[in-house]
Amino acid sequence: MEKPVSTTSPDWRLVYSSPAHWLAFGFGSGLAPVAPGTFGTLAAFPVYWLLAGVHGWIYLSIVAFLFVAGIGFCDAAGKALGVPDHGAIVWDEIVAMLLVLYFAPHSLLGFAAAFLLFRLFDIWKPFPIRWCDRRLKNGFGVMFDDLLAAIYAIICLKAIFHG
Repeated sequence: MEKPVSTTSPDWRLVYSSPAHWLAFGFGSGLAPVAPGTFGTLAAFPVYWLLAGVHGWIYLSIVAFLFVAGIGFCDAAGKALGVPDHGAIVWDEIVAMLLVLYFAPHSLLGFAAAFLLFRLFDIWKPFPIRWCDRRLKNGFGVMFDDLLAAIYAIICLKAIFHG
């Protein structure tokens, strides 16, 4: 099943047109000409470091809030582009990666493994990620498949580092 083609090309003007677009396009990281999802995932690192002093249920509550808010951000950006899950919309990668980083070992190796595992599952989309990606639409669908990729990455991180 092919994804619909966008009727609008995302650009800085669109990114700056509203706070929802600024966030949905990952502070502009989604405008990367190649691999915008990878650049969006990388944009999660500075956000994670900004939240470094927040621990436990408070951090996870913030991530949950960002997930729920992201449903609206991503939906607004998808409507502006005419495509519900345009590649330039990367808030889903940012929020999912924030969850993965919470569970990753706090080391260069741990963060690198978190990044690589999340990107692997986000691109590969093993069951049920691909199934959800094809059937769930709008902001919720955009956010949910990346949440599933994050869960797979977390399971692998736990298996690798806590074997």
